[in-house]
Amino acid sequence: LYVGVPPADYGQRRGEADDVEGFMLTGNTCSVASGRIAYVFGLEGPVTSVDTACSSALVALHQAVRALRAGECTMALAGGVTVMAGPGIFLEFSRQRGLAKDGRCKSFSDDADGTGWSEGAGLFLVERLSDARRNGHRVLAVVRGTAVNSDGASNGMTAPNGPSQQRVIRAALADAGLSTADVDVVEAHGTGTALGDPIEAQAVIATYGQGHTWERPLLLGSVKSNIGHAQGAAGGASVIKAIMALKHGVVPASLNISEPSSHVDWDAGAVELVTESTPWPQVPRPRRIGVSSFGISGTNVHMILEQAPTDRADEADGPEEARPADGTRAEDTPAEDATAVPVPLLVSAKSEDALRAGAARVRDHIAAHPDVPLRDTAFSLLNTRAQLDFRGVVVAGDHASALGGLDALQSASPHPAAVTGTAGPARL
Repeated sequence: LYVGVPPADYGQRRGEADDVEGFMLTGNTCSVASGRIAYVFGLEGPVTSVDTACSSALVALHQAVRALRAGECTMALAGGVTVMAGPGIFLEFSRQRGLAKDGRCKSFSDDADGTGWSEGAGLFLVERLSDARRNGHRVLAVVRGTAVNSDGASNGMTAPNGPSQQRVIRAALADAGLSTADVDVVEAHGTGTALGDPIEAQAVIATYGQGHTWERPLLLGSVKSNIGHAQGAAGGASVIKAIMALKHGVVPASLNISEPSSHVDWDAGAVELVTESTPWPQVPRPRRIGVSSFGISGTNVHMILEQAPTDRADEADGPEEARPADGTRAEDTPAEDATAVPVPLLVSAKSEDALRAGAARVRDHIAAHPDVPLRDTAFSLLNTRAQLDFRGVVVAGDHASALGGLDALQSASPHPAAVTGTAGPARL
């Protein structure tokens, strides 16, 4: 159990409730927010309360994913909660001039004048995809990659840091084995502040915006414009929105945007604000969305979610915009798109030049045979080729990712899904 929970302000009201004396310690301590759930349900695995301010819920989900990968647990509850029992946060932020005058978040809008608070809870049940399939559990979405970092020594304790945001995005992509072009939408932090939104937008443009074209730009929005900033639970709201958008093939509108912020160079990369309900971009692969959550603590999180395999299998019965760009139905797409299980494409040779040439041949083969499942090509490369000293591997779950990684291998360029090296001595 991993729960993102900021400090509660019930303690400020203790003078109004003398009859709860003796309960204030366990009733107002963040650690007990998770401990009480574990006590009620008898959960005996890792149980943790997380407070990184506004990024708490997504940090909690990140920790749950890592615990599942490490085998610390087989199933986890993760998310965040915020309850405002008093006016303290309104008073404090008004003194910082950080509140919107009308209480509405105007994410990435030119007239953004501050945030607007909300409260709530968002909790997710997560397990390894293989376990979910074996147990017959319904899969809402797949977490492809996650990353967490900190602003460190930046331009201010509470000010966001653009380079750190870029780094956390790239780290999440590397964890997912994807490139910026493999993600269609970003659900941004987007609190509606005049300082934070332009910094975040520039970070998205500097990363995702460079991997897209204006024919198919990255779509950018924030649920805070719809429901306000739920603080420690904000990441939970963002993930819920992302899951529903993936499922229905529609990107909801971000509200309250008069004009895109004039403090952002929107021409520097192919990124477009979603100001009206928009059909999901037509792509011949699973839909993917990046989710960002940045804390006033300086803790940044980025997570990449992918369309659930069961949804892809049922896609033919969905809306027309959910189908690939070539008009095929879901059952007509290659087998790896139906499962999205990444496979290693191995290339080996006697020299670096030969390795690049071999990568080019494999790339040309995959491009010329889009109907051949990627796993069949991976199997042949592993079992029917000599294993020579100079080696490269591209980990990909679909044809587009494979072609991008092999292109990088061919040109000796860095790529999050491609690795090269030389064979060491054989070990018995």
